[in-house]
Amino acid sequence: MSQPASNVNLNQTRKDFISDQDVRWCPGCGDYAILAQLQNVLPKLNIPRENYVFISGIGCSSRFPYYMNTFGFHTIHGRAPAIATGVKTYRPDLSVWVITGDGDGLSIGGNHLMHAIRRNVDLKILLFNNRIYGLTKGQYSPTSEIGKKTKSSPQGTVDYPLNPISLALGCEATFVARTVDTDVKHMGEVFEAAAKHKGTAFVEIFQNCVIFNDNAFLDVNDKTVKEDHGIKLVLGKPLIFGKDKNKGIRLQGLAPEVVEFDPANPPTDLLIHQPNLPDMFYANMLARMNLPELPIPLGVFRSVEKPSYEEMVEGQMKYAVDTYGKGNLEKLLNSGETWTVS
Repeated sequence: MSQPASNVNLNQTRKDFISDQDVRWCPGCGDYAILAQLQNVLPKLNIPRENYVFISGIGCSSRFPYYMNTFGFHTIHGRAPAIATGVKTYRPDLSVWVITGDGDGLSIGGNHLMHAIRRNVDLKILLFNNRIYGLTKGQYSPTSEIGKKTKSSPQGTVDYPLNPISLALGCEATFVARTVDTDVKHMGEVFEAAAKHKGTAFVEIFQNCVIFNDNAFLDVNDKTVKEDHGIKLVLGKPLIFGKDKNKGIRLQGLAPEVVEFDPANPPTDLLIHQPNLPDMFYANMLARMNLPELPIPLGVFRSVEKPSYEEMVEGQMKYAVDTYGKGNLEKLLNSGETWTVS
């Protein structure tokens, strides 16, 4: 099935993407907001509902395909990116989404996630990061902070946490973003930008687990402090934050620093947000920004274009057919060194 022209109105609404399954997450789980907002965004993209595929691994977030009235797979632990790569390569016309979590995607699935990103497969990867294993009842995860006391680390974990944004950038991801489950407007904007990107779009979502790791992201979702502890990344705009918009980010040598100023007269040396830079320095700098010294960035860190994996595979196949003609599978299987065992 091919996607319709962008000016075609399919008259799809959120209701078209809601399945007949009862949504079963813990009351108050951030997954509800993520599901609802994605169901709001998809009708805007003018892609037929039957051209969407949602693929997940194992974890609380991995129930997602059941709740989307689209095609989908609930696969095995950590392997969703590999299966999604196969789907997208065979059916490049489909919009393929990977739903994973910090445990599923960054622990057992880290290898698969890394290679899907570096290949630039045209996948939309949503990583729900609650910094805990929720489905298996509260063990620490690859993103849990050092010293985190859990059922599997009663004296506090001695593992240094993995930074999902840094990992994606290290794999040369062409689109990297971060959002938070309590800001549905921002989530929608990020999801739409990811959906329109050609190539791997990696989105980390700060997602609250009310049962096993409640209030893990107060710095960016508590109304009393989030303006001073978080910074929204806006294309072409200076890095300014704070309740009074009186703080900004500039470079001191090669390191970012916070500077305070009169909002009516901002400094001219503030960093301007440019996610489309070919060099990785700026995006990597943003990825390492964190409290208490620096605000936590939310938005698109990097967005650049390069050929996608399935495009290059298609190009190779076309070249082979144009050069050598169509192949014969039976002839291929019976060629070369073959023998019969009697």
